[in-house]
Amino acid sequence: MLHRIWLIFAQAVTILVAALFVVSTFKPAWLNRTSQTTASGVAIIQAPSEDEKLISTPSAISSFRQGAQAAMPTVVNVYTSKKVRTPQHPFANDPIFRHFFGDRFGSGDSQRQESMSLGSGVIVSPQGYVLTNHHVIEAADEIELALADGRKAQAKVVGVDPDTDLAVLKIELPNLQAITFADVNQVKVGDVVLAIGNPFGVGQTVTSGIVSALGRSHLGINTFENFIQTDAAINPGNSGGALVDSQGRLLGINTAIYSRSGGSLGIGFAIPVSIAKQVLDDIVSKGAVTRGYIGVEPKDLTSELAETLGLKASDGVLIAGVIRNGPADSAGVQPGDVLVAINGTRIDDTSGMLNHVAQLTPGSKAELQLVRKQQSTRLQVTVGKRPKPKLRAE
Repeated sequence: MLHRIWLIFAQAVTILVAALFVVSTFKPAWLNRTSQTTASGVAIIQAPSEDEKLISTPSAISSFRQGAQAAMPTVVNVYTSKKVRTPQHPFANDPIFRHFFGDRFGSGDSQRQESMSLGSGVIVSPQGYVLTNHHVIEAADEIELALADGRKAQAKVVGVDPDTDLAVLKIELPNLQAITFADVNQVKVGDVVLAIGNPFGVGQTVTSGIVSALGRSHLGINTFENFIQTDAAINPGNSGGALVDSQGRLLGINTAIYSRSGGSLGIGFAIPVSIAKQVLDDIVSKGAVTRGYIGVEPKDLTSELAETLGLKASDGVLIAGVIRNGPADSAGVQPGDVLVAINGTRIDDTSGMLNHVAQLTPGSKAELQLVRKQQSTRLQVTVGKRPKPKLRAE
């Protein structure tokens, strides 16, 4: 009898060990489930989290075809042309000079030559609105867009925002496919991204990489900087193109690269779709982007500068100058003050200050928390409207 019980026990253990081996080999995620107790005292089995699934599942993505195919029809090539005047020869109107040399040096008014450039853009609305970089279409006399399906169209400029280097164009074509916007707040460093554009004019090209960093600023590229950094290859001609996730949803507008040779070195920057959408909405609805303004000249407060000024901390932004008769001047802000918070939001650097002030509504009240001569003070300022940026001379 005991011998029989022992055989049954041994067989049961053998079966359990075999089952455990099969599960650990083919379904390891099942072993990661944890037991939890509810408020009523009932024990339940908790399924593995998404992170645990990613770690335990040995599957790998072998293709980003789906994301590329979803986004490629929405990315366009942008061709711009500009008439450039060239000075005429000083003797071009001299009869004797023209007798010997003819009209090869031109006559009358200065000669006109056509300057060509290229870039990329993204169709963001079935109504024909296209986002691109301001520097792609700046000062252009004509803008032509070439779609992925072979169609071409002349584009008109709806509005530009040099502060973010964005521009909104519009084309009149039927059956336009628009890109889907992603939630940029869900983007994390390490996420796979695709860059789509027209590098060096070779035609539409897709490159892949990851998100290398978020919130890049102090690059001296734009006034308002909050870039997505990526190692996906971005080259001249990609400007204004799309940075998308693996599902083809728009994360940002490719804008700049860090390069010593002019080619990609694996450090590219894209304007987040959240900023691009705000610019698009303002330009389409109001004709221009409206931002808050308080009229100060900020400077990053380093630890060395803080020590020189006799401050206890290096948090905040030094007010190096105050625009006369501006909102801050009227509120009593003085050069040498250190701005540490706006409406209770901590300010760490000039980039953060500019971005925060820009989001304030002109005409509204804002509370500035300042440190003046090592004493904390609070001032109420009436937010003004940021003046239009000065455009480059042509």
